[in-house]
Amino acid sequence: MQQFIRKVKIFLEMIKFEHSIFALPFAYMGAILGAVVLTGELPEWSKIGWVTLAMIGARTAAMSLNRVIDKKYDKKNPRTAGRAIPAGLISITEVMLFVALSFLLLFWSAAQLNMLSVYLLPVAVFFLVFYSYTKRFTWACHFVLGITLGLAPLGGWVAITGEITLASLVLFITVAMWSAGFDLIYACQDVEFDREEGLHSFPGRFGIPTALITAKILHVLTAVGLIALFFMTSLSWLYLVGILIAYIILFYEHRLVSPKDLSKLNTAFFTMNGVLSAVVFTFTLIDVLMESFK
Repeated sequence: MQQFIRKVKIFLEMIKFEHSIFALPFAYMGAILGAVVLTGELPEWSKIGWVTLAMIGARTAAMSLNRVIDKKYDKKNPRTAGRAIPAGLISITEVMLFVALSFLLLFWSAAQLNMLSVYLLPVAVFFLVFYSYTKRFTWACHFVLGITLGLAPLGGWVAITGEITLASLVLFITVAMWSAGFDLIYACQDVEFDREEGLHSFPGRFGIPTALITAKILHVLTAVGLIALFFMTSLSWLYLVGILIAYIILFYEHRLVSPKDLSKLNTAFFTMNGVLSAVVFTFTLIDVLMESFK
């Protein structure tokens, strides 16, 4: 049992389970907004539970596969050489067992929600697996990741409503642009390694200054998407307060990095983006709760 617990701890560290805060709040946001738009009421707790399990399954499977697929490069890259697989802390067989269990959890959870969630599973699984290969052949890999993470709020919406609407697509595109933008920033630290290994990335192809400018443009579009949701739903001024804070976070995030100084990149990537997603969801939830009490 102690050995199993140790392996689980290593596994959770390997997939950075704590970074689920990036996408999970947006999945909840999609679920809540979908329910309010469709019925005017909050979603059932049981459905939120299934959405949570589906997200855990999807992210765990995706991150585990990414670590397996990238093991050769992780071993060569000084930044990632200490990860569980290249360091020999966990075997490929053990990781693939976790992958299988994670996909099983995803399928089982989707089946408890509605048929559209089940029908869309192949699309979700495709992007979860496909993303890890994209750096082999295209600098657009960051945008594929954006699409993959953007499926979280869209999946939350579909899980509750059983349908796709214009507002749900706007939320999907908004989160996709936000995700692609912060991944462009994150990729700047591996430019030299990517070029040496023949891997493709936007910063490696166009340079760090262009990558940071593109990330700013994507995050401006993210801000536009968030305000568009205000006009497409019944959200009130409380939501606007939340997205104003999100705008400030995005601005500060870009102030932390520059082409000549990437020393604060991890703060910009991990801390600020985690805070942003939590803030947007929290103010959305408070807004919806306040409206329901009227």
